[in-house]
Amino acid sequence: MEIYPTTATQSASGLTASATDSTVLSADFQTFLQLLTTQMRNQDPLNPMESTEYATQLATFSGVEQQVLTNDLLAELQIGLGTLGMGELGGWIGMEARAEMPVYFEGQSVTLQAAPNQLADRTELIVRDQSGEVVQRLPIPLSDQPFEWTGEGLDGSTLPEGIYSFSVESWLGEDLLDERNVMVRAEIEEAQLVDGAVWLTVEGGLSIPAESVLGLRAPDA
Repeated sequence: MEIYPTTATQSASGLTASATDSTVLSADFQTFLQLLTTQMRNQDPLNPMESTEYATQLATFSGVEQQVLTNDLLAELQIGLGTLGMGELGGWIGMEARAEMPVYFEGQSVTLQAAPNQLADRTELIVRDQSGEVVQRLPIPLSDQPFEWTGEGLDGSTLPEGIYSFSVESWLGEDLLDERNVMVRAEIEEAQLVDGAVWLTVEGGLSIPAESVLGLRAPDA
């Protein structure tokens, strides 16, 4: 696993930017209140501003304030994830990750997991190649339990080597209810920092962001 000596610098700069944003926001809020107070004191008593206008101004500033705070939180989470990648993420190597991701198929079976619509009476697995073209449609069990995809079609032919992605269509009679992405299980081979974000390389050489992983388990679990 490659380790880049940039985590401390990125963390420090991220925290500094976050602190700066919070300081600027606090100063801007105080300035806003002063301007609003001045506006109320100097309004025309014969034509006062509607209370709804004050409410609109407050709501607008509140929305901006919330967005800045949300951005700060996301930045802190990213910094934390980067630190985790260098400290603990090494333990993920060799583990089996569960995420919505494509797979590189070269004849091996792939473990998939779908969450069909609760109203469905049947489901179909949709397989697309790297260009997004549908290359396979297969009936699958109406269940949220993992199942194996072998790459073999109903006619017995096997798809050629390449990158494939999956989704599941839920049907009620002849009506299509919805189409949802499918979870794929694949072994993690490498973890590295790329522009401050942690990326995982899974079997087949495909890379996914660490934040997209929704589950981990030992390969033989």
